[in-house]
Amino acid sequence: IAWLWARTVPCQNPACGIAMPLMATFQLSKKPKNRHWTRPVVDRKAGRVQFVVQDNPEGVPESGTVNRNGATCVSCNTTAPLAYVREQAKAGKMGDQMTAIVAEGNRGRLFLSPTNEHIEAAFSAEPNWRPSGRLPDRALGFRVQAYGFVEWHQLFFERQLTGITTFSDLISEIRALVLSGGVDEIYAQVLCVYLALAIGRNADACSKFTIWQNVGDKVSHVFGRQALSMIWDSAEANPFSYSTQNWMAQIEWVAKVVERLPAHVNSGIVHQADATTTIHAARGPVIVTDPPYYDNIGYADLSDYFYVWLRPLLRDIYPDLFAGILTPKSEEAVAAPRFENPRERFEDLMGKTLRLIREQCSPEFPSSIFYAYKQREEDRDGVTSTGWDTMLSALVDAGFQVVGTWPMRTELANRPRGVASNALASSVVLVCRPRRKNADVATRRQFLDALGAELPEALKQMTEKGHIAPVDLSQAAIGPGMEVYSRYARVETISGERVPVRDALREINRVIAEYHQREQGELDVESQFCVEWLREHGYVEGEFGRAETLSQAKNVSIEALRDEHGLLEASAGKLRLLRVDEYNPKERGRLHSGMTVWEGCMRMAWHMLPGDDHEGVAGAADVGREMGGGVESVERLARILYDYFDARGDSANAVTFNTLVTSWGAIGNKMSQAVQGEMPVGR
Repeated sequence: IAWLWARTVPCQNPACGIAMPLMATFQLSKKPKNRHWTRPVVDRKAGRVQFVVQDNPEGVPESGTVNRNGATCVSCNTTAPLAYVREQAKAGKMGDQMTAIVAEGNRGRLFLSPTNEHIEAAFSAEPNWRPSGRLPDRALGFRVQAYGFVEWHQLFFERQLTGITTFSDLISEIRALVLSGGVDEIYAQVLCVYLALAIGRNADACSKFTIWQNVGDKVSHVFGRQALSMIWDSAEANPFSYSTQNWMAQIEWVAKVVERLPAHVNSGIVHQADATTTIHAARGPVIVTDPPYYDNIGYADLSDYFYVWLRPLLRDIYPDLFAGILTPKSEEAVAAPRFENPRERFEDLMGKTLRLIREQCSPEFPSSIFYAYKQREEDRDGVTSTGWDTMLSALVDAGFQVVGTWPMRTELANRPRGVASNALASSVVLVCRPRRKNADVATRRQFLDALGAELPEALKQMTEKGHIAPVDLSQAAIGPGMEVYSRYARVETISGERVPVRDALREINRVIAEYHQREQGELDVESQFCVEWLREHGYVEGEFGRAETLSQAKNVSIEALRDEHGLLEASAGKLRLLRVDEYNPKERGRLHSGMTVWEGCMRMAWHMLPGDDHEGVAGAADVGREMGGGVESVERLARILYDYFDARGDSANAVTFNTLVTSWGAIGNKMSQAVQGEMPVGR
């Protein structure tokens, strides 16, 4: 079902000189009953490395041969910086070596050592066509050019090029075949369009930039995120298998979409046009838009990955859309490095678009703008976000007022960008209406007073009733904060200067921080001590004297925190808070005091960690029932801890507490079910 490959470059050591495999890991499968590794075996006489698959880790290197710092030769242990790897790649000396073969077995995946027959078959492919054109020299989300990948066809193995071009050639034959069967031209064109979409999915599944996921034992696709980044271990899927990323799976996916299209309910008309000047916005439309995310995504450049395959298939059907060799880019509204003054240009185009929307939008319905942009920038004046700043400035200048905010879950939790990362899971929908022409002018003080009065209540609604994930809260809070700012025609300083959106965002983030601070003050004193100590020392040791001073201020006993509550370690004049992974709920029996919010939060978070011993929602619910009345404060503390780790760029710990909060509804339901189930027994 797949052939696994590693990139290679010549070893930097002249006495060695082998084709040095570059691998992030040697593990093929992490499934408990099917663990497999591929072991490099050095044949020094032949001057090469071969790979042998085995089901035990003996003799297999513990870590891969390449990381952010550089690469290591498996033959002579010579290290080489990534600069050397890039240099060799650009000189055309980067190759590919097969490391394993994956097949379908009766009870799971089979992992086999490479054979000469498979290797020769892979290198014997000769495609009759290649997509033409060069990758952009500088573009958002592109990292592969530094490793010699400069032409679109270089992103594919020769066998993959042969497969995709063969499927593409067959589409024209299918069109002729269905026409000979008596169907009309429109039907034949529609069929070709949907088959072309399957070609695009196949290109996403069959590339040198798909990897083997050794957790799920499957081939990934290229665009797990909106970027084309360098990878070392590559997985070549077999399009004729009955398993992961095969050709028929792409066809069936498109067919399922077609089956579910609500064509029987309504018909639609689609126009491709410049949003700053389009004539298709007349007659009071309802506007729902997902605008470009400043400098996060290079939409047009990334689209070329698919465009080079679709253009030969569809230019006769859509001559206007596929007129150019590549997608149009000169008018794209992104802050891309190819433009001079990208920020000013983005603001100008976004402003023109929003002014056109403001002029043409329906007076009866609000306009909705989806935005899922996360970027924190800190300076001496506070936290801001360039992406939000530029978009909101254009929105306010166009004459819109934000009248509501709807955080909506729009991302899959298992997407590569979201797994073990601190990525947004929601889009923030800004609900906007045209601002009154006679709107008031406010002083900065009036704005701050209104913000302080209204935003905390909105935060309370979002956290206590909406259960907005901590990772999304700062973005979601921009809505009610900007609702205050944008209701005024202008917010001015005492000297009459305008208060810009950037300053308003700083003030919004300041109110959010103050809200968390007040939340902290409502915790029990033991938990307050732990929060303060964490802010000063994290999970590393600190001086006992400082801890004593803090404990006196909070009126708590360090001995009780250590011996009765089990929250910390203290010895030899040092003190350290326990990490989440050190809280084993099975040890709770040795403690005799009531459970603090801090302990409850840590023990619940422990259950949300991956691993067979951790019981997830059910385990967290058990801890919650044991806590009793204080359990409602755990979510509050988890948000405080998320904010702390997020501000320090500690994604691993931030994700732990974000997961606890996003699971809070399920935990509460589990606790309630258990209580209801226990009632008859109690009677």
